[in-house]
Amino acid sequence: MDHHSTAAAATAATKPRWYKQLYFWVLTAIVIGILVGWLAPAAGIAMEPIGTTFVNAMKMLIGPIVFLTIVGGIASVADLKKVGMTGLKALTYFQIGTICALAFGLVAINVFRLGEGVNADPGSIKTSDSAAKLIDAGQHQEWWEFITHIIPNSIVQPFVAGDILQIIFIAVVFGIALNAMGKVGAPVLDSIQRLTSVFFKILSFIMKAAPLGAFGAMAFAVGKYGVSSLTSMGGLIALFYATSILFVVVVLGSIMAFLKLNIFTMIRHLKEEYMLILGTSTAEPALPGLMRKLEHAGVKKETVGLVVPTGYSFNLDGAAIYLSLAALYIAQATNTSLTIGQQLGLLAVMLLTSKGAAGVAGGGFIALTATLATIGTIPAAGIMLIFGIDKFMSECRALVNFTGNAVATLFIAWWDRTLDADRVRRVFAGETVDPLPAAAPVNLEEAGNDDGPREADEPAAGPVDVGHSMPAGRRPAYSETA
Repeated sequence: MDHHSTAAAATAATKPRWYKQLYFWVLTAIVIGILVGWLAPAAGIAMEPIGTTFVNAMKMLIGPIVFLTIVGGIASVADLKKVGMTGLKALTYFQIGTICALAFGLVAINVFRLGEGVNADPGSIKTSDSAAKLIDAGQHQEWWEFITHIIPNSIVQPFVAGDILQIIFIAVVFGIALNAMGKVGAPVLDSIQRLTSVFFKILSFIMKAAPLGAFGAMAFAVGKYGVSSLTSMGGLIALFYATSILFVVVVLGSIMAFLKLNIFTMIRHLKEEYMLILGTSTAEPALPGLMRKLEHAGVKKETVGLVVPTGYSFNLDGAAIYLSLAALYIAQATNTSLTIGQQLGLLAVMLLTSKGAAGVAGGGFIALTATLATIGTIPAAGIMLIFGIDKFMSECRALVNFTGNAVATLFIAWWDRTLDADRVRRVFAGETVDPLPAAAPVNLEEAGNDDGPREADEPAAGPVDVGHSMPAGRRPAYSETA
């Protein structure tokens, strides 16, 4: 007991002060970016390359990290049936979650009916060139295309395009094949685990520039779109944010309570990732950090590797709330009356179209247009009514998507009977925990893994146990300091 308390005290003593933490500097950069964009719009717009360069640097790593994590997880599993069952459970959960999110949006806009009184004439709505391209893409997108799109034309192309769904497909096939090779594939698996460590080390380097990226993205957004559009459509923005918060607290919070966990401690534990999403308006740069922190909390590597990346394409709770709100708002604004049956039909179509544009630039608008074009009763040109405020809703969409995927991974781990809720609770609360066992068949400690500073009470290497191939007890290297 004395040993543990001494170790905990040593850890607390070595923990960086708040002003050295990454989240503090990202938050500071966001505030400065807002001020620059507001007070000097031209200078804010000029900051765009800083934000886009950082996001591109992060996206550069997401494909390889997703691929390596999934392959390493599947190849290390003794029973491949468990992997298939985990994937099936995840897809089932995603569909139920999407239905709940869509229903929340439908109920909210039916209760408050913000579109009534706008009386917009679809024929007189002006469409910009950029919006016209998105509308055209959505109108020509079939609901079934996302299914055929999963299989890529080449192995290299998905990594070049950053198509997460296709990368997952390649990784699953590669991991199953490597698993089937047995001892012959062991050297390849060893190399994959070493490469995983290398890419996470590169990630920790890039994350040092996160405050710069957040500053550039926020300064550009405020400078270009201004705060005037916030006031003109403030009601719809406020309703979307309120509905999203209610969904997170009520639905996702209830799932966490069922797991005997607290959603607010989880949010606090992931504060670096939330600040990064808030600054860049996209959840993609936070994907590696979420995977690393969930593994540290005790969720198995193969579960994290399958559920988190797949959720980024199939479990978009924030996007689902946005789609249902926006579609009904446009219907109300253009005086298009929809029966309850038609609204439920709209919901059914959105279950598919919301998956079709995942990870695509302007994906929200493409999915919305595809939905309206499929239904045929709501004029697609009506999306111009909300085009100007989309930027101010993208942060909330990304934050809710991210939260939904974190909760989904924990729930699937519980469903697989592999969730150590007590450990997760202690990690989320910031307590010191014993290192997790490393994995067979390959020990990453022997692979020379070095992914950042260890906790003060953490031994250099842990015992070996089947099921985990990550050295545990470590925080993500980039989450320690700025």
